[in-house]
Amino acid sequence: QVQLVESGGGLVQAGGSLRLSCAASSLTFRSYVMGWFRQAPGKEREFVAAISWSGDGTFYADSVKGRFTISRDNARNRVYLQMNSLKPDDTAVYYCAAGERWATRIDKEYDYWGQGTQVTVSS
Repeated sequence: QVQLVESGGGLVQAGGSLRLSCAASSLTFRSYVMGWFRQAPGKEREFVAAISWSGDGTFYADSVKGRFTISRDNARNRVYLQMNSLKPDDTAVYYCAAGERWATRIDKEYDYWGQGTQVTVSS
C-alpha cells in the first residue's frame, strides 16, 4: 500500500521559514513526479510546486516563486519543500502528491496523496 507521510509543519511568524518533508513508501519513488499542494480554510486545494523524476526540473506557483524550493532525495524516497519569507497567506494544510505526468498543476492528475501537515503563519 502506497504511503506518503508529510512532516515539518507548525506555527511560524511572518518572515520565518519551515521545511516540509514527505516520506514515500511502497512505490518506485524515482518513477514519479512529486508535487506539493495546499488548502486553506474555505478555499480549494491549489498547486504549490512540482519536481521531475530525477529532480532536474521544477516549477512553482507564481505565489511562491522565489520563496519556496522543492527538492527530492531518490535514495531516501523523500521530497522536501523549503519555505522562506513566509506570509500569513501561506497558512494552509500542505499535501505531497505523486503522479506520472510532468508539468501539471491539476490535482486530479496525481495518483497518491499524503494526509497533510498544517502550516500556520502568524502576522
